[in-house]
Amino acid sequence: MIHSGCGLPKMSAADAACQMFIEKGDTMTVKQISVFLENKAGTLAELTDFLHRHNIDMRALSLAEAQDFGIVRMIVDDIYAASNVLKEAGYVFSITPVLAVEMPDEPGSLYRILKILGDGGVNLEYMYAFLANAKAFTILRVADNAKAVNVLQRNGITPVCQDELAAL
Repeated sequence: MIHSGCGLPKMSAADAACQMFIEKGDTMTVKQISVFLENKAGTLAELTDFLHRHNIDMRALSLAEAQDFGIVRMIVDDIYAASNVLKEAGYVFSITPVLAVEMPDEPGSLYRILKILGDGGVNLEYMYAFLANAKAFTILRVADNAKAVNVLQRNGITPVCQDELAAL
């Protein structure tokens, strides 16, 4: 097995070759899968059942909808397995590098993160949050990941990497 360090889970050499498009050398990000679904009753249940049958564990999920379709944004335990089974099943999806930040599960924690980013000139495109093991996390899609990481780190906040989320 190949272990590419924080941000990239263990995988076989064949998987590594097939999944090079996912790796961008950006180990401070987490890979988010966005699946495009028809906006009709039962399609989200079908997707979650499909992932369940393939032992893919969702860490976080966000659903955005439009009139005819929805976008399911997910953080999963195994990005490589998920992308492979989704592709084989014909799902239309993309993989996006996002930031994951752990924060205390208390009032004002999200404000602190957002204030730091805003004061640092980082544009937030969207976000969603989740709890795991008595910890709060927020997933952030920003215009410039490198700038956001720099701003966060200057303020004592280190984004969580892919391996850390997979281990939850």
